[in-house]
Amino acid sequence: MEYVELVAIFAVLQFFFFGFMTGQARRISGLKAPAVTGDEGFERMYRVQINTLETLVAFMPALLLAGQYWPSAVVASIGAVYIIGRFIYWRAYISNPSKRALGFILSILPTLVLILLALGGIILSLINS
Repeated sequence: MEYVELVAIFAVLQFFFFGFMTGQARRISGLKAPAVTGDEGFERMYRVQINTLETLVAFMPALLLAGQYWPSAVVASIGAVYIIGRFIYWRAYISNPSKRALGFILSILPTLVLILLALGGIILSLINS
C-alpha cells in the first residue's frame, strides 16, 4: 500500500505546486485578488489549478480504494499516469489550451480505471464475504 500512498502524496504535492504557480502568475500579472480574469497567463494557470482540483476529488478516493483490493504496484502505476497526465495538461494549457487533450485523457482515463477497479474490488469482496 505504500506505493499507493506515495502516489497520493505526490498528487497532493502536485496540486500545491499548481497553486504556487497560480500565485506566481497572479503576482506577475499584477491582478489583485479576488479577480480571476483580466490576464490570459494568469487565467490559464488558474484553470489548470481548478481543473486539477476537480479531477483530484475523483482521483484520490478511487486511488485509495483500488489500493485496498488490487496489487499496490499496479494501482500506483495507474496513479502515476494521472500525475504525468496532469503535468502534460499543465504544460499544454499554459502554451496553447487547444492542445491540452492528451494531458486531459492521461488524467481522466487512469481515474476511470481506478474507479472501476475500486468498484470491482468492493463487489468481489461483498460476493466473497
